[in-house]
Amino acid sequence: MKLLEPFNLGALTLPSRVVMAPLTRRRAGHGKIATSLMADHYAQRASAGLIISESTEVDPRSAIDVPTRPGLFNADQVAGWRRVTDHVHLAGGRIFVQLSHLGRASHPLLLAEGAEPVAPSAIAGQGNAFTREGPLPFPVPRALTLAEIPQIVDQFAHAAILAREAGFDGVEVHGANGYLIDQFLRSGSNQRTDDYGGPIQNRIRFLLEVTEAIAAIWGVERVGVRLSPWNDFNGMADANPVETFQYAAEALDQLGIAYLHLIEPVGQKRALAPRLRRIFGGALIVAGSYDRDRAEAVIADGTADLVAFGESYIANPDLPERFRQGAPLNPAIRSTFYGGGAAGYTDYPTLGAQEVVL
Repeated sequence: MKLLEPFNLGALTLPSRVVMAPLTRRRAGHGKIATSLMADHYAQRASAGLIISESTEVDPRSAIDVPTRPGLFNADQVAGWRRVTDHVHLAGGRIFVQLSHLGRASHPLLLAEGAEPVAPSAIAGQGNAFTREGPLPFPVPRALTLAEIPQIVDQFAHAAILAREAGFDGVEVHGANGYLIDQFLRSGSNQRTDDYGGPIQNRIRFLLEVTEAIAAIWGVERVGVRLSPWNDFNGMADANPVETFQYAAEALDQLGIAYLHLIEPVGQKRALAPRLRRIFGGALIVAGSYDRDRAEAVIADGTADLVAFGESYIANPDLPERFRQGAPLNPAIRSTFYGGGAAGYTDYPTLGAQEVVL
């Protein structure tokens, strides 16, 4: 089975092509610090070819008294993540950190006092932010000035430096799912008229500046980028996603990064993976509700090099071994996906262990 064969990804040799997708679980502690419970969770899943961490904030304006989402912008957060990476490495695993900035997908209650959400344009996202007061509608963000954009690039670069101190094996740039980089990429959320808006050559500028800054610290062989062309979460939209994301893949290929991570549901009618496979020379990771057989097929036909699994990894810490044996998978308990403690987080059984109680 090709899915379980080793693969050379940039500077790393992976034992399989099974990737643990970044999965926000909202279990960080006060100060947005990764906890010992998180260290156990990731270490349990160290048999993955590669673990990509949950979305980790680079914005120092994030309110540290609002836990659940981890950050990487201060020394305490480095220490918390170091505990996680040490556990993963002791268990024989490899882990990249996914760095992100919420942009308009935030709320004043999620930020330091007096701070407000920012975005490429003053266009509110659709839906709600999850705050200490419960779900609240996204406010209209403040459009970033030209002088502020390099400051945010510097925040990503600073987080990349801290990621080295924290012991990660590489960095994934979160350019997907309606976060700030994605907001710059798509025409529905980016209506600027300066060098960062308008044609895709301008809208891609922020993504490239962030990726180049991180690659200057880590080397291109330890940097990847995640994109989500079809995701309309929080009102994301683009006038021509095929053109936009094909251009993005071409530009990222010229940078020479290790991989492109594409979120694209299985069966997507206008699937971009085959097209991007011909454009992008690095490794291509696909994600989108794959099971073992579909993952094997997409690797066997050459469309992708690796496959990322989300819910399957929540419920099955030993997922590669279950694939190897053709064993049944534990069901994922959706009510425990976000927040809480060990239940539905570190108590899923491995093969032969007592089944988790639903």
